[in-house]
Amino acid sequence: MNMIHSRVLVLGGSGFIGSHLVARLAAQGRKLLVPTRRYISARHLLPLPTVDIVEADLFDDAALDRLVQGRDAVVNLVGVLHGDSGTPYGKTFRKLHVELPERVARACVAHRVPRLLHMSALGADSGGSSMYRRSKGDGEAAVHRVFDAWPEGELTVFRPSVVFGPEDRFLNTFAALARCFPVLPVAASSTRLQPIYVGDLTQAMANALDDYRTYGRTYSLAGPQAYTLKDLIEKAAAWSGRSRRVLPLPMGLGRLQAAFMEMLPGAPLISRDNLDTLKSDNVLDEPLAPELDVHPTALEAIAPDYLGPREHTRYDRFRRR
Repeated sequence: MNMIHSRVLVLGGSGFIGSHLVARLAAQGRKLLVPTRRYISARHLLPLPTVDIVEADLFDDAALDRLVQGRDAVVNLVGVLHGDSGTPYGKTFRKLHVELPERVARACVAHRVPRLLHMSALGADSGGSSMYRRSKGDGEAAVHRVFDAWPEGELTVFRPSVVFGPEDRFLNTFAALARCFPVLPVAASSTRLQPIYVGDLTQAMANALDDYRTYGRTYSLAGPQAYTLKDLIEKAAAWSGRSRRVLPLPMGLGRLQAAFMEMLPGAPLISRDNLDTLKSDNVLDEPLAPELDVHPTALEAIAPDYLGPREHTRYDRFRRR
């Protein structure tokens, strides 16, 4: 394989999407650097021979400079679903979705790393309905301000719909809830989503890395079919072996439910900001761009396997790939 970008820094490379992307890029023979706050959280990447894992603080300018220096390309996958409240969004969303992408872009310029792939989200909009969407929109704008002013910079932005696959926190969460509750009360149950398989998303990103046709482009990505949230929850429950009924809640009751969940320890199952995101459909009205060379995989072809009773580890899935 003739690679233009062989030395790649992957930020967020130990997470769900990042782990799959790192495995795909490593299979192409690229040399990858994956920083992590805790080395142990990236241990599942150790079997990949071309991957180096290093503990680093991405919010330390000197550490970020050291990571970027000497790379051919940078991939930014850092993101969160939950954050503190604020206007137009809280400190967590600002720090991770807006400030960090801008700092990464500026580090690329400073060290003359021309290629940047940035992960945003379908529906990202600086004037959007939720803090999540607004921060993702502002993050895109910040990266564009830096790279659009640099003639050598080649930026590609990806806006995926909700992503499914082994270890996802989407369908797996619904399956886990089905094990605990006979009825699942859910607000925004009629909202339409178009989930994309993590393997298709990472294939699109890997294909785009060296393809000049993707330079300067923003790509929206989704799977082949749209479903209501109610449909997705019922399918996840059934595939896990526990068919459950979804009880649609009015948005007011849903926000009370979410407010209660936000008070519980750990990340909430759903937050009020998540419900704000679900006020509108999250779907595509056009096929994926042909230059990405991706043929979207049906949800039904993948999800029953990993939601079912059989247990697989990340290592098993990497070996299969």
